[in-house]
Amino acid sequence: MAIIPATWDMYEMFQAIFQAPTYHLIFEALLILWIIKLIFSKSYAPGKTVLTEKEKEALIEDWHPEPLAPDVPDDHPVLQAMNNNIISGKAEKYVTVRGKRCINMATLNFLGMVGDESIEAVTIKCLRKYGVGSCGPRGFYGTMDVHLELEDRLAKFMHCEEAILYSYGFATIASAIPAYSKRGDVIFCDEGVCFAIQKGLVASRSLIKYFKHNNMEDLERLLLEQQAEDQRNPKKAKATRRFLVVEGLYNKHGDICPLPKLIELKWKYKLRIFVEESFSFGVLGASGRGITEHFGINVDEIDLIAASLENSIGSCGGFCCGKKYVIDHQRLSGLGYCFSASLPPMLATAAIEALNIMERDPGICQTLRNNCRMVHDGLSKLSYFHVGSDPLAPIQHLYLTEPSADRDLDTCTLQKIADEAIKNGVALTLSRYLEAEEHHLPLPSIRVAVNAKLSNEEITKVVATIAEASRTVLCTSSL
Repeated sequence: MAIIPATWDMYEMFQAIFQAPTYHLIFEALLILWIIKLIFSKSYAPGKTVLTEKEKEALIEDWHPEPLAPDVPDDHPVLQAMNNNIISGKAEKYVTVRGKRCINMATLNFLGMVGDESIEAVTIKCLRKYGVGSCGPRGFYGTMDVHLELEDRLAKFMHCEEAILYSYGFATIASAIPAYSKRGDVIFCDEGVCFAIQKGLVASRSLIKYFKHNNMEDLERLLLEQQAEDQRNPKKAKATRRFLVVEGLYNKHGDICPLPKLIELKWKYKLRIFVEESFSFGVLGASGRGITEHFGINVDEIDLIAASLENSIGSCGGFCCGKKYVIDHQRLSGLGYCFSASLPPMLATAAIEALNIMERDPGICQTLRNNCRMVHDGLSKLSYFHVGSDPLAPIQHLYLTEPSADRDLDTCTLQKIADEAIKNGVALTLSRYLEAEEHHLPLPSIRVAVNAKLSNEEITKVVATIAEASRTVLCTSSL
């Protein structure tokens, strides 16, 4: 008699059940019961607790919220400096601070563009045409013809294929770095870079490897370690991009990066190099094109150049320049470009006119460098200070020759010297840092900013005033 196939299948299933181990059957039975329980059990719905008015008042009285920010003492030196160093009028070669007219050695108006009559004239004309602000990001009706003109002028001035304009100088490099470097990439960075670069490094979420300031041996040591690591894991190395981030002229130190050696290491170890030129643009090079012109290096050797328009140009915002495909990527991935209102048209026009002045009179950059040398030579002769900056730097850092072990005490001493100088007609300021957030905190210093419009007599007065102020403060404190 033939067995029906369905009946045969059931026979085999029951046969398998009876042959299975007992513990296996018990586990399956428990699992089936647990599934049935989950299906038919009610979801958890906590009951609503009703509080009396008295209980509510007691809870509110016991609640002490944490402050949004930590308490700051009223005598904090930064707050005192902000309250005391309020200027009235333009931040030109001379500035009125605390009601006294002083030679301005504090603001970063390197080429004296602030207060230039031709810049003011074109800016007023632009203001009447466009109004004050743009009221929108570049991709959302915030782009105006003057923005495109400025980008074109900057690209041609820097001998690059394309440039991109940001409305805030700090956000320029801070947005550019994370636009390219992502999690899993490696960034080799000088430990003396400015705070804007540090914020860009954090935003990139990349692996950051700092090398000692301007120390090429330490940089190559890190590169060799990375090379050995790549050889151990070639699959990971193939997907890892490597970047090198430096400043052309360092804000916190006032010295120049050794770009020729950096270029050599770039090709040797296959790196992409970013150079931040906020303090070298308009300063270094025969026509102010920055560190590449200073060393006679082709700008195509640099993957990305970033700079602020807030120092030499005397406007606002910043720019990046390089190859077209590199810059176009930022128009989609540079957060400071995509989501910030564009640069006010009148400030873009002011930057264009400043570029016109630099191109008509490239000697203005040479005048600035001559003034920098004269200020550096004069300050180097002061007995109470040593100068840590390069002779060509428009920012000269004055450090105490005999610093104490107390940073706050040295900062207070330097502030007294700056205050004494203001009394005698020279406006000075200290270098300021977010001390808890800086990767590498420099020693306290007085930051002397040089202007191309200064005469030899004014520079001599500045040096003499700083010398007298330091003698007055330091001799009094030693008594």
